[in-house]
Amino acid sequence: MEVAPKIAPSMLSSDFANLASEAHRMLNLGADWLHMDIMDGHFVPNLTIGAPVIESLRKHTMGYLDCHLMVTNPLDYVEPLAKAGASGFTFHVETSKNNWKELIQKIKSHGMRPGVALKPRTPIGDVYPLVEAENPVEMVLVMTVEPGFGGQKFMPEMMDKVRILRKKYPSLDIEVDGGLGPSTIDMAASAGANCIVAGSSVFGAPEPAQVISLLRNSVEKAQHTMI
Repeated sequence: MEVAPKIAPSMLSSDFANLASEAHRMLNLGADWLHMDIMDGHFVPNLTIGAPVIESLRKHTMGYLDCHLMVTNPLDYVEPLAKAGASGFTFHVETSKNNWKELIQKIKSHGMRPGVALKPRTPIGDVYPLVEAENPVEMVLVMTVEPGFGGQKFMPEMMDKVRILRKKYPSLDIEVDGGLGPSTIDMAASAGANCIVAGSSVFGAPEPAQVISLLRNSVEKAQHTMI
């Protein structure tokens, strides 16, 4: 299985008043991506950031901005986020049943990498057509908590979805988000996840670099076991 581990600290858990320095700190401590949670207060009850914040942050970092769109109409966000400097654009399958082909095409044509996310109650089969399409998504994000708020408890039952995806698509980037940290990473890694979003477990740690390293090592170890 040749899918590189990617550790993505969730900037939702960072000090928003010092977003640029927090981004630099995470990348210097070994993070691969910066996970940006974009919530519209409608698809999920929380309201976070949008294109203006991504644009401001992009002026201070060349890092990969892994944007997770928890919004009702992701199509409206493609152009603004592309102009702002987003790297990845992950939309929710629940909001895109009728226009995902157009959405993927638009994301790619604007130079971003498309991904699809699914809530815990959404059947895994809902994302298969998007992965198998002629113009496919390049990542699947399996939510391991209900989207909308940080600090929730990891749902181990979601690992069945990750296992199914990894068996079906050996070279797919599979991301997990919600409650990931030292006590839960081995479950996610052994199921086949290679992109790890971690918020409070990284930002709340006395030594965030050690946590980032531990997450990466767990993914690498699990991959070697699977070969």
